[in-house]
Amino acid sequence: MSFIFLSRDGVINEISNGAVLTPESWRPVPGSIRAIARLTHAHYRVVVTSSQPALATGDLDVGTLNRIHEKMHREVASEGGKIEAIIYCPHAPRDQCDCHKPDPGMFFEISQRLHIDLTGVPIISDSKTDIDIAQALSARPILVRTGRGRLTETHYANDAMVDVVDDLAVAVDMLLD
Repeated sequence: MSFIFLSRDGVINEISNGAVLTPESWRPVPGSIRAIARLTHAHYRVVVTSSQPALATGDLDVGTLNRIHEKMHREVASEGGKIEAIIYCPHAPRDQCDCHKPDPGMFFEISQRLHIDLTGVPIISDSKTDIDIAQALSARPILVRTGRGRLTETHYANDAMVDVVDDLAVAVDMLLD
């Protein structure tokens, strides 16, 4: 089995006005749930990563975050998919932890927990931070144009080491072909 890392906001779910703070505000990007199911059927182990500074500021509590993630799990399962793990940073940038992106601690933690080498593992994101982390870890960076991806794309216009695709569904098409 192969691993794949997916950023949550902007890749799996739409980014509305600000952070996703309730299960009701969590809405999947069209095609993303089916794409995760296709990865599952192709024997990928899907790991979702997310920075959640709203936990540190008190705008979100762990119980609500769990309900948001339960909704995501249910939607993925309804299509026959599975998310192996969700790892998130509960800190604000000012906390200077090693798990808040752009620090790669979140990726190191899951690598140690699941005993995987990150070299060549696809990391799919809409953010410059995650793409830079993927490059630093010798993973395979894939930038989607959903979420903040269209703005982020300008940073990688001439970078042959970063695949740029429209959305998660197209990224999965590319990986499975």
